[in-house]
Amino acid sequence: MNRKQEPNGRQVTDYGSLRGTTESLADGESSIGSDSEINGSVDEKQPDKYGFIGGAQQHTGDSAKDVPPEVLRQREGKWLDMLNNWDKWMVKRHKKVRLRCQKGIPPALRGRAWLYLSGGKVKREQNRGKFEELDSQPGDPVWLDVIEKDLYRQFPFHEMFVARGGHGQQDLYRVLKAYTLYRPDEGYCQAQAPIAAVLLMHMPAEDAFWGLVQICEKYLPGYYSAGLEAIQLDGEILFALLRRVSPPAHRHLKKHKIDPILYMTEWFMCAFSRTLPWASVLRVWDMFFCDGVKIIFRVGLVLLKCMLGSHDKLKAYQGQYETMELLRTVDPRYMQEGFLVREVLEVPVSERDIEKEHHTQLKRWTENRGELHYKSPPRMHGAKAIMTAEPPSHQDLRQNPTIIVELPLTPASPDSPDSPTPQPETEKKTKEENKERKSQKKSKDATKEKKGKEKKKALLEDIPNPYALPTDPQPLPKDTPLLGSNQSLSSNELDTYL
Repeated sequence: MNRKQEPNGRQVTDYGSLRGTTESLADGESSIGSDSEINGSVDEKQPDKYGFIGGAQQHTGDSAKDVPPEVLRQREGKWLDMLNNWDKWMVKRHKKVRLRCQKGIPPALRGRAWLYLSGGKVKREQNRGKFEELDSQPGDPVWLDVIEKDLYRQFPFHEMFVARGGHGQQDLYRVLKAYTLYRPDEGYCQAQAPIAAVLLMHMPAEDAFWGLVQICEKYLPGYYSAGLEAIQLDGEILFALLRRVSPPAHRHLKKHKIDPILYMTEWFMCAFSRTLPWASVLRVWDMFFCDGVKIIFRVGLVLLKCMLGSHDKLKAYQGQYETMELLRTVDPRYMQEGFLVREVLEVPVSERDIEKEHHTQLKRWTENRGELHYKSPPRMHGAKAIMTAEPPSHQDLRQNPTIIVELPLTPASPDSPDSPTPQPETEKKTKEENKERKSQKKSKDATKEKKGKEKKKALLEDIPNPYALPTDPQPLPKDTPLLGSNQSLSSNELDTYL
């Protein structure tokens, strides 16, 4: 770990050693944190609604308020409609999609929605059989040894990963191994494991693999490459944006020469999956898949502002050590789901702000440290940008049935009375009878309709209109359907929930 001095006096740390390598993990330690730090202790055996035994990932009991069942059913119906017509919604009504992501994706559809938002669904359809091909290959022993050591650290109190060698850990191993084969130049980084684990909690292994690919290539490109230059650059962008959002917090961190990489690495690389209560993690990820990395920046800015944004709060944290302890243990009040989402939506940071600051920091990086060793592809700011860059076909967005039931066909014997092949003469006779019966029925219906109209007309003529004018239109029959139906009214009423 090497330190360099910048002209502004702030120390910059070379964090290439943070990347998951065989050497750094040979002693069985993880730079991301220990199980006890992240998940706490297990007090109960009963898993919570998210699958955590003892509610280990839930810091406050009231962090997640249940949505009323009737509202949840309506939201599910709306999301199903969007998923069935995804390309139309993304092109014509993207603002509505964003609003529904901000309100929270229904749990039953979260995995499918994440896959559609990230473009993983299209990627999977365009690369059919690729995951199976990678899964069947042995993999690089160097990376496999590191991955095996990291399996036991990923949410060990979640029911999916609680058993060593269980199906959850097996799928996690398959996904991470497949990625090292898919991107051998990038290999494996420790922070990819919690990302893949969160995806596996909501979707099958193949879908989780393509979701991980999209996060690494489109949402957070370069984050998991050798040298971690992209995450260091984003740390400088975060620090520059903090000067606008919370000047007191910026001055305090600058005064004590606390480099951004010291407190934001785990936040950004794990997309807050190991920091926030689980209800907040899911809401942040819903918005992240829709709007991209600006959500991660906003969450980081909100936490820094809440912890260090006023002079009263800074009185108790006058030194570097005290400030770092504060940043390591965020106050649960600031991470509560409702509070955090409201604050994130109010932070005045856009994609343009991030890209503008990225250009500034990249220029400064080049002047002070030289060219980047790994030039990552351009970052995509959310689902719409990904879809615009790689337009899908209707075939790519088609939803396949989850369960397919095949019933065995029992061949009928030729002598059976239920034989599907009738005799030619019988078939001809049957068709003629059906045709004659239909024509008779049609003539009867026409006669009845004509009589009914004449009867209604006679009745209407017998009723005088005391306010009649020469230009009055003829009154409508009672049975004439109106344009505004109950169905259209009910759909408008449902929209008020979202």
